[in-house]
Amino acid sequence: MDKAQTDAIEAAVFRRLLAHLDDRKDVQNIDLMNLAGFCRNCLSKWYVAAAGDEGVGVDYDAARERVYGMPYSQWKAEFQAEASADQLAGFAKNKPEE
Repeated sequence: MDKAQTDAIEAAVFRRLLAHLDDRKDVQNIDLMNLAGFCRNCLSKWYVAAAGDEGVGVDYDAARERVYGMPYSQWKAEFQAEASADQLAGFAKNKPEE
């Protein structure tokens, strides 16, 4: 497999991941953080960093809109639930180092 094929496959996988997350708006970011150590916001930060590595400036809000499929404020208002005490405790216990 050459680099172009690898890049095309990886891009397709990323699009599939975004589509999957879009289909699962019931899965909260805190759930993702507690189970997998990353969330939609992490993906947005990685998107900004990868764009920067390629010499392309992408701001965080634009990256979040790409990942969430809508402005973050809209997603938050429509789909973000209040975190439970158990979710917050799990996050505090497993919070990744910044």
